[in-house]
Amino acid sequence: MKHRVFDKSNQHEVTDLFTSVFTASEGKKEGKLIGNLASKLSSSIDNQEIVSLGTYENELLIGAIFFTRLRFNKSIRVYMLAPVAVSTEHQGKGIGQELIKYGLDELKNRSVDVAVTYGDPSFYSKIGFEALSENVIQAPLELSMPVGWLGQSLTEEQIPVIKERPECVSEFNDPVYW
Repeated sequence: MKHRVFDKSNQHEVTDLFTSVFTASEGKKEGKLIGNLASKLSSSIDNQEIVSLGTYENELLIGAIFFTRLRFNKSIRVYMLAPVAVSTEHQGKGIGQELIKYGLDELKNRSVDVAVTYGDPSFYSKIGFEALSENVIQAPLELSMPVGWLGQSLTEEQIPVIKERPECVSEFNDPVYW
């Protein structure tokens, strides 16, 4: 398996992966929703505001993740991990965890301070994410499941308290994702 940093040329294969994975696990409506999100994010990859990475096996894309920047007035670099997909036939083998670890290392190399995500605490806790109070870092929009707001410091410091709501990339600026 090989990990790669994506650019815009990966849009179609990334979109297909997210659509198929979320259709299989969550149904056609959710598959279309997350597939469209992945398509929009992929078409905007700039490796600054939007970073995407993937895992290949024999030149076939089997996993993909996105990190998008959350902007604060305070000088701090915070990125959100979402969405994440591993092909249905490759799930349960640690591929997603390895890809996320690779992505977090990539963020550390880029001097990012904090990574956050919005998802299943039982999965993301395996890779260092912990419950994150919105009294510490707020989500860009109101959360429908606050228990899924998670974070981890990518430095030796604790996650700092930031008393403002961040701006997210435009692709995530829709309550349907929150």
